[in-house]
Amino acid sequence: MNPQGISLVTGASKGIGEAVAIRLAEAGFDIWLNYLSDHKNARRIQGQIEELGKKCTLVPFDVCDFKECQKTLAPLLEKDTPFSIVNNAGITKDSLLIWMEENDWNKVINVHLSGFFNITRTVLPFMLRKRKGRIINISSTSGETGVAGQVNYSAAKSGLIGATRSLAVEVAKRNILVNAVSPGFIDTDMLKELPIEEISKNIPLGRIGTAQEVAEVVTFLCSPGSSYITGQVISVNGGIYT
Repeated sequence: MNPQGISLVTGASKGIGEAVAIRLAEAGFDIWLNYLSDHKNARRIQGQIEELGKKCTLVPFDVCDFKECQKTLAPLLEKDTPFSIVNNAGITKDSLLIWMEENDWNKVINVHLSGFFNITRTVLPFMLRKRKGRIINISSTSGETGVAGQVNYSAAKSGLIGATRSLAVEVAKRNILVNAVSPGFIDTDMLKELPIEEISKNIPLGRIGTAQEVAEVVTFLCSPGSSYITGQVISVNGGIYT
C-alpha cells in the first residue's frame, strides 16, 4: 500500500499540470493523470512517473462532460479513493468582451468551473467516507485582479476562488482541506505569444515563474505540514499582486 496515497491531477499532459503530477510522484503519490487528447505527451509523463517508482494511471476525458467524468473514474473509485485532487485543467480564449464570441465565453467557463464541479462532485463522496483529503484548485492572478482581454478567464478563475472558500467550509469537519493556488506569469505555453522581457520588468522579482515553483506549493498543500490550512488562496506570482 502506498502510504502517501493517490493524487488525481487534471489537465496534466503539459505545463503546470505536468509539473504538479511529477512533483507529487516525487513526494510519494501515485498519480491518476487526466488530460484531453495529447496521448503522446501523457504517455511520456507516465513513463517519467513510473521511473520514480510510482504508479501512473492515464484517465483521458473532457472535464466539461459530467457523464464522461463519472464513467471514466467509476471503475477506479470502486477500488481506490484519491487523497488529493488538483483541479488544474484550463484554457484561454482571450478577447475584449465587445468582440468575444459566445462559445469562447462558454468554453472557458465550462473548462474551469464545470470542470471543477464535475471532478470534485464525482470524487468527493468517496473522500467524505474516508474522512480525509485535499482539494487544490489552480486559480490565477487574473482571477484576483482582473485583466483586460480576459473577462472570461478572470471570471472563471475568480469563481474558483469563491468555490474554494465555500467548499472548504462545507467539508472541514470531515478533515478535507480545500485551498486555491493562484499563479501569476508562469513559463508555460500560455505565455508563448507575450512579451516576456517587458512583463518581467513589472514583476518585483524581475522574472516570470516556473511550473515547478507552482508544483512545490501544491505539493506542500498535499503534505502533513499544511494540516491547519483551508479555505485559503496562496499566490505564486513573484510579488506582482499582493
